[in-house]
Amino acid sequence: MNEQLDAVVVGAGFGGLYMLRRMKQMGLSVRAYEAGGGVGGTWYWNRYPGCRCDVESLDYSYSFDPELEQEWAWTDRYPSQPDVERYLNHVADRFGLRPDIQFDTRVTAARFDSGDGSWVVETDRGDSVRATFCVLAVGCLSARNVPAFPGIGSFEGPVVHTGAWPAEGVDFTGERVGVIGTGSSGVQAIPLIAEQARRLFVFQRTPHFVVPANNHPLSAAAVDERKAVYPSHREMLREGFFGFTLALNPRSALDATEEERRAVYEAAWQTGGPTLLGSFGDLLTDRAANDTAANFVRGKIASIVHDPKVAALLTPTDYPIGTKRLVQGTGYYETYNRDNVTLVDVRSDPIREITRNGLATGSSRYELDAIVCATGYDAVTGAVLALDVRGRDGVSLRDHWADGPRAYLGVAVAGFPNLFVITGPGSPSVVSNVVLSVEQHVDWIAGCIDFLRSEDLRSIEATGDAESAWMDHVGEVAAKTLFPATDSWYVGANIPGKPRVFMAYLGGVGPYRRRCDEVAARAYEGFVTRPAAEPAARASA
Repeated sequence: MNEQLDAVVVGAGFGGLYMLRRMKQMGLSVRAYEAGGGVGGTWYWNRYPGCRCDVESLDYSYSFDPELEQEWAWTDRYPSQPDVERYLNHVADRFGLRPDIQFDTRVTAARFDSGDGSWVVETDRGDSVRATFCVLAVGCLSARNVPAFPGIGSFEGPVVHTGAWPAEGVDFTGERVGVIGTGSSGVQAIPLIAEQARRLFVFQRTPHFVVPANNHPLSAAAVDERKAVYPSHREMLREGFFGFTLALNPRSALDATEEERRAVYEAAWQTGGPTLLGSFGDLLTDRAANDTAANFVRGKIASIVHDPKVAALLTPTDYPIGTKRLVQGTGYYETYNRDNVTLVDVRSDPIREITRNGLATGSSRYELDAIVCATGYDAVTGAVLALDVRGRDGVSLRDHWADGPRAYLGVAVAGFPNLFVITGPGSPSVVSNVVLSVEQHVDWIAGCIDFLRSEDLRSIEATGDAESAWMDHVGEVAAKTLFPATDSWYVGANIPGKPRVFMAYLGGVGPYRRRCDEVAARAYEGFVTRPAAEPAARASA
């Protein structure tokens, strides 16, 4: 017989831990399943050298408990992977969450049983439990993208993905190392691997715009200053656009003189982080304005990298700055001035195969002792579709999303009752401070469950019309920007065969929050509810 629970939570990262916390507070019987051996989600697996968050630590943290805000001491402007993992372990222990998490357990399937209106959740360890509610807190950047290079299984040395780095680390001392990929993970890892390896070959398909992180230790005074105003600061973030500290200048870049723009961009470069994107109000909506910022960074690359041919390969030319993730680095471009580092352009000379002792492109062979795949993720939808999720009438989520992901408000899917996705497609998710977005989704889900219980309702699901209308709105908002025309993981372009849909909501976290609150205030407009004792449905149009 299946064990009966009120809820199952899949994942124990930022979303899963807070969802578990809220459900325990509500008195629900709940269990979280986590594939890793500890809490953290993305921050458990990404232990590669140099791994660091690109949202400032004083913003990248929970706001649900004032005492937690005051007691935790962040040390750097941008938190490192060990810092974030320690923080999440502290949260798990402080709020007694660990006993309700089953670690080293991967959920493989979740099936809605229309007979009793429950979800049957199965794991790779043979568990089979029933739950009224199923919450997918699997993360937007957790399904690793490992390209199927011919011969990869024949390589005699280690092949490691940045998203599954061994806990004990990897020693590259004296070795010939190949790093495939120059996105965020590659940019962070490459400078440190270069310091250790005898030879480093970087295989780049697409260059990224890289701005300096300018990370530094936080002074006690800076920490105390933020802690003194946390309530008002958090509220400002909740009502803002990205959900993290970023001053947005409403002025058009085209209204400024060249000298004025250069001064603004230079100040942003020295400040570091995402500051450049806030320099002018039209950088992400007007290509001519965007070009002024892109050309500034191109000039920086040319001034830092000594070899003009290498600098040219590192310089993006075919997409607007910011429409792929704006990568933050530390000493990244300077790394290519080292004698032991070679940049290989695999756009013009693609990787043909992995050999027993290295890698072969169309024209060259490279002898390697270790290979690092910094090849990113099947973002937003990959970890969800890795599960066999089947809703009403046995319809699979994979089939429902065959033409692209669809979710009402990014949190609920038509035909999948009592299933919630934290930071799913159609929510701000990957273009926002994900911790703030996670908290907003968890609070909304908890409020929805409270509503069902207070009204003696058994289930709730999005209507097809509401789902379609929301995704149309998401697309319309994105179309007003420069994002959709760029081949990025935001639209699934890094995964062969993945439908091209811009997956995040670009209307801002503040307007998005207000829309979610309006839906709840209108008795969950756009949802169908079913009473506990009756099969008939009632829709809130």
